[in-house]
Amino acid sequence: MALSSLKDRVRAVAAPTTDLPTVEETVTGSEAVPAESAREQLHAAAKGEGGKLADTALTWLEQYQGEFTKALPSHVDTAAYFTAVRAILPGLVRCTPASLLQALLTCARFGLIPDGRHAVIKREGKTAVFVPMAQGYVELMYRSGRVGSVHVGMIHEGDEWAYEPTAPAPLDFTHKPALTVSKKERGAPILAYAFAWMANGARSQVIVLTREDAEEIRDEYSQAYQRAQESGTNDSFWHTDFVAMWRKSALRRLHKVVPMSAELVALLKADDAGDAGQVQVIHAPVEERALLVEAEEAHERAEESQDPEETRARPLPRKKRVQPQRSTRKSRKGRRR
Repeated sequence: MALSSLKDRVRAVAAPTTDLPTVEETVTGSEAVPAESAREQLHAAAKGEGGKLADTALTWLEQYQGEFTKALPSHVDTAAYFTAVRAILPGLVRCTPASLLQALLTCARFGLIPDGRHAVIKREGKTAVFVPMAQGYVELMYRSGRVGSVHVGMIHEGDEWAYEPTAPAPLDFTHKPALTVSKKERGAPILAYAFAWMANGARSQVIVLTREDAEEIRDEYSQAYQRAQESGTNDSFWHTDFVAMWRKSALRRLHKVVPMSAELVALLKADDAGDAGQVQVIHAPVEERALLVEAEEAHERAEESQDPEETRARPLPRKKRVQPQRSTRKSRKGRRR
């Protein structure tokens, strides 16, 4: 059955799959990108396995440098962004070009650098996934202008703390970490918490999550965790860094008690889409159609680099948007009756 729209086609090409060519296959089999097109400052010396291939993949990505420059906010340096990308590319060359491009563009449009602190680009099979980290959420909260400061922490068994929700802020919650003792004496983490001070001086409600709360969130909402469980890979972030995801879950729940910007709401949606194995770039805070076209064209170029000249398919026709007709006063009057 033919796909009904451009959006449907891009969702299909960027979604998880096993039969599309990877970045590794594309950049090693294509002569479309001359080596001299790369900017020297964006290339570090190749180190370790996959380094040379990562440089070639970076050269391929630099075809889209204009798009990344437009996508990145003015406060984020393009060279710094690509330096971080170069560091992570060795682990992503087995992803499809369309998924890698859409994950990196999504990250760029939120103004986050994939450095492991603000964001991560994770490989799931042949699909690259953008994962905003706790520091990325905090960055966007500050950027909204409504939040003065954000506090996220873990309470350990040996810490002093008190939580009395009925008391007035800030007396309702206190935490004194036992930083002068060893990690063993401090004990295991027992609670994650998050709260924010508003720009107007008010303080938000404190979000407190037990380990059981975090496990319930993981089991009910994380499709990435379920996929990793079912496949036996056990490589989701809930598997590899449970405490970080526990802390991030507390931070995400601040959206219920803190005024949220449109950009922060979009980040939540993109994060959830990535966890569900869906295309994330359509949630980025820019015009949707332009992003979808970019992802589709990336996929078409990847396919063409693998196919003989005579078998290359023509691009699918793009449908024009049809603006809905505005109702007349007469029709509105009829509906009121």
